[in-house]
This record gives sequence, C-alpha cells and structure tokens, in this order.
Amino acid sequence: MLGTGLLKGLAVTAKNFVGSYTTPERMVTVSYPEEKAPIGENYRSFPFLVCETPDDPMGTLRCVACQICEKECPPQCIYIEKSKDKKPDATGKQQFYPAIFDIDTSVCMSCGICAEVCPFDSIKMDKVFEVAPSNRFEGLLLKREQLAKSNAYYNEIRPAEASEVDTRLAADRKAAEEKAAAAAAAAAAKAAAAKAVPATPATPVGATPPSTPAPVAPATAVKPQPAPAPSASAPQPPAAS
Repeated sequence: MLGTGLLKGLAVTAKNFVGSYTTPERMVTVSYPEEKAPIGENYRSFPFLVCETPDDPMGTLRCVACQICEKECPPQCIYIEKSKDKKPDATGKQQFYPAIFDIDTSVCMSCGICAEVCPFDSIKMDKVFEVAPSNRFEGLLLKREQLAKSNAYYNEIRPAEASEVDTRLAADRKAAEEKAAAAAAAAAAKAAAAKAVPATPATPVGATPPSTPAPVAPATAVKPQPAPAPSASAPQPPAAS
C-alpha cells in the first residue's frame, strides 16, 4: 500500500518522542551544555603526565625524560628536553626528569601511542571533553605544568587501569626496598668482619719494612772419627847397602 513505509517511520518517531519523557534509557540526546552525558572510561582526549602528589607535581613526576614517546609519536607533537641533574623517583632510584615537556594539541590526534609505549606509566590519556581554548596559539601548546595531574585524578578517571598500574608499581617499590635492605645488611656484615680481624700497622712512607730473620736450623753434633787399627805384621828391617 502506498505510504506504508512513511507511516511506519512516523510511528517509530512518535514512540521515541514519547518514550524520551518516560524512560531515560530511550533518550537520544541531552540538552548540552546544560546537561552532559556521562563519558566512558575508554574515551581519550589529550595526554597528561602523572605525578605522585598534587602538592609537589614537578618534583614527583613519574617521567624520566627517556624520550620514547617523543620518538614514537606519529605527528611529532611532543617535545622533551632532559634535565642535567637527577632526582629520586618513586622507588628511590636516581633518575633524570624532563626540564621541558610540551605537547602541541593542534597536531595531536589522540592516538594513545605515547601512553602505550611509556615504560614508566608516566603519560596517560585524559578524558577532558571540552578542550577548545580561547587562544588559538599559546592555548594549544600545553607545558609540563599544565600537563601534570595527580595519580588520584588518574584513579578517578580510569579506576580499572590505574589500579593495575598501582599494584605493579607497589610490587616494584617493595622489591627495590628489599634489595636495598639486603645490600645494607651485607655491607654491615662485611664491616663487622673487617673490624674483628686485627689490623697490621702500616709502614711509614719512605721507611723500609723490618725484615723477618730466617729460621736457624739446630746444630748437629759431629761424631769423632775412630783411630786406625795397628797392622798385625812385624815391621821389616831396612835393606843393607
């Protein structure tokens, strides 16, 4: 019958229109920006740097300026300069840190490769939906101070992923502490053993060390040789001339 498809379409539209007022699951849109739809955990926008504490973000960055993310970034939107000195990381190991860490968001395509290749779990993908800046130049270039966000924020936006990372880092810290404790115990035992052995007095510079006399063999008594025995034959007279 002519117009059957049109009537079916109108019925679907009317059903969704009425259902949007009675059933929240049937809502097809929201009144943005007054109302905002929830963002899934897998959504990603631009990268950010994870720091351990929000009180000292620059001093507790996980990033060690290895520059792997800079090399692997397809659009080359990451720029890093390594520091000249080192500072202790979360495990207490002395590491370099980024003196400069910039991301050009006008080039970034939010692929997430930087977060995948990072061996220190220091760079992750953010979930900020509204990223339009008021300045089209400086506002699109994010510095390390703007990129640094706490680990608590990371647990808030990606709880499952952050929990797995925290568990792995906690195991690494425990292993590092046990290794340091074992090394300290070995050093203490070595020092105690060295202290128990009496030290030999050192010879002054330029002085000849005293020579140890060679051991003298004990004297051996010499036995007297026996006198020759007298001959049994009589002596012969001298021959006559």
